[in-house]
Amino acid sequence: MSSGITLILIVAGAYLAAHLAFEQLARRFLIVSGAEYLLLGILLGPKVSGLISASVIDSFGPFMTLAIGWMGAVIGSQLYLPALLRVRAIVYQTAALESVLCGAVVAGIMAAVFHWIYGLPSERMIVPAVALGAVATASSLSAVNVAARRLLRRTELMRQLQVASVMDACIAIAAFGLLTCIAHAPPPGPVRTPTPTEWAVIGIGIGAIGGALFHLFLGSERHTDRLFISLVGAITLASGAAAYVRLSPLMSTLLIGAILINTSRNRQYIRRVLVGIQRPLYFVLLIFAGAAWEPSERKWLLVIALFFVVRIISKIGSARLSARIGGVLPALGPNWGRALLGQGALAAAIGLNYRIYDNSLLPNVVFTVAIVSVLLTDLLSAHFVRAAQPATDTVEVPVDSEARG
Repeated sequence: MSSGITLILIVAGAYLAAHLAFEQLARRFLIVSGAEYLLLGILLGPKVSGLISASVIDSFGPFMTLAIGWMGAVIGSQLYLPALLRVRAIVYQTAALESVLCGAVVAGIMAAVFHWIYGLPSERMIVPAVALGAVATASSLSAVNVAARRLLRRTELMRQLQVASVMDACIAIAAFGLLTCIAHAPPPGPVRTPTPTEWAVIGIGIGAIGGALFHLFLGSERHTDRLFISLVGAITLASGAAAYVRLSPLMSTLLIGAILINTSRNRQYIRRVLVGIQRPLYFVLLIFAGAAWEPSERKWLLVIALFFVVRIISKIGSARLSARIGGVLPALGPNWGRALLGQGALAAAIGLNYRIYDNSLLPNVVFTVAIVSVLLTDLLSAHFVRAAQPATDTVEVPVDSEARG
């Protein structure tokens, strides 16, 4: 069976599974969409049914790189400066402190866990630990959208959650991008190895040059098909170039999204195309992420359990501490960080990005932890949202619209 027919069957199966079986579960149990596609990929993958072989997964490597890069561009498109400047500084301070504290605590604890379980030396255990710190920082935008619909009377909390989810994504991408620069393998041949700073400049340059060049192509274009082709070309070029030099496509394409949304007069059309294509790419990426999963042979169940518990405690604790430091805890409530516990596709993309690099340490462990954490938190994220707001302040909306958020 050809790869094209296989992909069509996969997408068709995903569509039917989501809209027939999992849609019923989402309505009844309030599950944020996404976890079902990971499960479907695992069931179709070579480790379970074998309907998607390892060769098919490898053949769609460039497509997965595009999907990863598209996520970065969508997040970058939310960084429209005039809108950002209208938000109070304390909101950014609280969101940034929550993100940094959560990532740092999880990375530090997971470094100790790796040293304890695998006996890794200190200079090596930092790399997978920081990767998991970036995974832990990421929050699900769809879960926050559910929160925005439910918390209509609490505008302070709603704005804080929206800013915090974007801040989480940006800091997670920046942390993982810098990690790929610092832990970069030396290039083959008699070539001087660039320093981590030079690798960072290369990654930023790919995004900046790509955004500037494709701004000229996009101009004031408002035709959806032409915008789509141009955006696919820009993101494919940038993500492919970043992946070729073994850097994170997320960091480069985030810059492309931010540049295009701030320099183009047709920013609303660009944003519409980016968001419109995001969900199909997101679902197919989750399917292939599940299919690419290989259970580690090295005590991965214990690492998953520890990461899951540590992330929940760190996320809630860092959110409460950051709000207390900023003096906004009474307005946000002590449990506002629970709405950020859902992880979504960005965490899976970071785990998948880490796994496909040849020089990654414990790639299957990090990837397994990432997708299992995404699976569990997506299943529970809507219930976490409920716990983030006192019942007296909650405005109920139909469950159908929440489950599709």
